[in-house]
Amino acid sequence: MHSYDYGLILAFFALVLLPAPWLGRFYYKVMEGQRTWLTPVLGPVEKVCYRLAGVEPGVEQSWQKYTLALLAFNLAGFVLLFTILLFQQYLPLNPQQLPGQEWTQAFNTAVSFVTNTNWQSYSGEASLSYFSQMAGLTVQNFVSAATGLAVLVALCRGISRRSAQTLGNFWVDMTRATLYGLLPLCLVLALLLVWQGVPQTLAHYVHAVTMQGVDQVIPLGPAASQIAIKQLGTNGGGFFGVNSAHPFENPTAWSNLFEVASIILIPVALVFTFGHYVKDLRQSRAIIACMLALFLIGGGTALYAENQPNPALNSPLVERTAPLEGKEVRFGTTATVLWTETTTAASNGSVNGMHDSLNPLSGMVALVNMMVGEVIFGGVGAGLYGMLLNVLIAVFLAGLMIGRTPEYLGKKLQAKEVQLLVVTLLVMPVGVLVMAAIATSVPSAVASVSNPGPHGFSQVLYAFTSASANNGSAFAGLNANTPFYNLMLGLGMLIGRFGYILPVLALAGSLAMKKTAPVGQDSFPTHGPLFVVLLTMTILLVGGLTFLPTLALGPVAEQLTLGL
Repeated sequence: MHSYDYGLILAFFALVLLPAPWLGRFYYKVMEGQRTWLTPVLGPVEKVCYRLAGVEPGVEQSWQKYTLALLAFNLAGFVLLFTILLFQQYLPLNPQQLPGQEWTQAFNTAVSFVTNTNWQSYSGEASLSYFSQMAGLTVQNFVSAATGLAVLVALCRGISRRSAQTLGNFWVDMTRATLYGLLPLCLVLALLLVWQGVPQTLAHYVHAVTMQGVDQVIPLGPAASQIAIKQLGTNGGGFFGVNSAHPFENPTAWSNLFEVASIILIPVALVFTFGHYVKDLRQSRAIIACMLALFLIGGGTALYAENQPNPALNSPLVERTAPLEGKEVRFGTTATVLWTETTTAASNGSVNGMHDSLNPLSGMVALVNMMVGEVIFGGVGAGLYGMLLNVLIAVFLAGLMIGRTPEYLGKKLQAKEVQLLVVTLLVMPVGVLVMAAIATSVPSAVASVSNPGPHGFSQVLYAFTSASANNGSAFAGLNANTPFYNLMLGLGMLIGRFGYILPVLALAGSLAMKKTAPVGQDSFPTHGPLFVVLLTMTILLVGGLTFLPTLALGPVAEQLTLGL
């Protein structure tokens, strides 16, 4: 590693951690309708939105009505996007006259963006018009991220309120999350990216003649605006096929730093938002400590592995250096590893290198980051409410060990809450293990695998893990644009998204109705080093017991065969 690599890592953590407390307080004030410095500008716009939609901002909803509003909104978004993708050849802003997507691919893409997964079985510049990219994908990038933030806020209210029957108003939360929480930051990042050379235009693709005399088509488009929300909204879908490895999406070292830091900027800030809801920032610091510990363990492991020479190339005629296959050579191995760790720790899915070329140990780190539920920062809102589920599980385990009724911040966890927690524990096993088992048993699905042995199994395992964790990154090497994979991965995305959201909202409603008991000396502290260790071990043990056998068949077996 060189001085540039250390500077990149320090700059990354500075950009993420320094503004997080301030931004976290800002989000709390925004979501609770308090006045902020943006209120004079955006307040009138917010009121107009409510008036046009017929929403009464002062009327709150029970958890059941909140859930129905969320499901109706997401269903409408799916139908609209599915229609746009099917009939894009008849819609405007299609200078290349691109046809509509085949229906299973349109289904997969629509589900992918509605669920904040952004899995792509297509190449954007070759398949989608400007209208589909802007009115379809970019809109869903905003509202899918806002949906996750709304669910988190509902859970925060459920934990912090006492004897309450309501969790807020979904329409109000969605409006505030989009208008105040996402748009201003995206505007700033988009301008920074345009400054660095990312295109933002509606002009036709450019035809150029290369030095060899070959005609080359150079794709353009409104890229900067979509890239800004794809990163800040932890979406990850690339405007171009090779995502942030494309020089138009990620042209400079500065754009690389801005983009990778923006992936977890909002998820880190929301941890402090939770602290403001429960009026105890010590809870935020404990959760941040656990997230950082897991992030550093995974990142350190991957960085070590990617700087090791391949033993299969152990020859006097070959220089023993770290392989550069699949790395972003413009920025170096460290930048690729940092991005890989960040994008799989968050439910983002954007890439600046090819995960298929990773060392097996690094590939396993990426898989584990997703298999634990993408709670290491995770997506906007989704990462923290996933982490809070693990917090409640850790509290339950602690209660079993000391023989007390488990409680968290004065709220007792009883049979109903524990049953809902158990439901969430089944989401990833069903989405990953069951569906991957089906895929490896269907001959047509197996034919999509490009590599034999453990690496080929890792390709299938990674695809369903990425879908169920709503990540969207791909291991590459798997031909996923088939009817089988389009439909099965779409189903996995739906399970991974709503399999968590529904029990989380039910849990929030149950907790909100409870009275808050005073936290005494006999209560288990959930803010100290002991709890951080317990929470970290809970996440690793639950993930390990669930997925270790499949990891042994894939990346572990491949690692053991290196050099043989």
